[in-house]
Amino acid sequence: MTTFPGSPRVLKGAIVGLDPLNPLASVIVFQYNPESLTRRLAAQAAGRAPARGEALRLKGPPQETIDLTVVLDAADQLERADPLATGAGLHPTIAALEMLLYPKSALMIANELLAQAGIIEVIPPEAPLTLFAWGAKRILPVRLTELSVTEEAFDPNLNPIVARVTVSLTVLTYQDLGLASVGGALSMAQQVVKEILATLNGAANVGAAATLTVGGGIGA
Repeated sequence: MTTFPGSPRVLKGAIVGLDPLNPLASVIVFQYNPESLTRRLAAQAAGRAPARGEALRLKGPPQETIDLTVVLDAADQLERADPLATGAGLHPTIAALEMLLYPKSALMIANELLAQAGIIEVIPPEAPLTLFAWGAKRILPVRLTELSVTEEAFDPNLNPIVARVTVSLTVLTYQDLGLASVGGALSMAQQVVKEILATLNGAANVGAAATLTVGGGIGA
């Protein structure tokens, strides 16, 4: 990619799992930002057959999903003989993403031991709070729901060195996490930012509409 002197520095997107017990396990800063991402929002309406006068009621914020594809390439690391890349290729980066889908092994072993000891109530595994960062105005609590990895090139030891990773995320809201939680507070902050941006857009459009009406006349 050609860069020009004075061109603005592009922020890197990231997916970060906030795990207090292992804070470095799932920190994935995108090597190359995806060229596009797909967002889908589905309204949480009052129901398929709401009572009269309730058709416009909303049960909560919309259910949002995000799909994106990230390209991973170990060429730069291999060129400078990075020991992690030369020894394992892209395995560590891919594992960091995959760990967002796995329960912690220590907890699963402990639960198995408790079950064998006759203790029925075991601790259910819980994924770490995961954040999708896409610029300062979009830091969202998410759940990684699906991961598709296409490994496209390998080193002599069959470590992947080029991969294309498709990620599906479900955005979590303050309704899912509770407003008092870190994730819930982030969700509400994102909604407030959207409200401000929508208001700014509306103000700009009102001015443009007034200019159009005065200049062209009604019914002209």
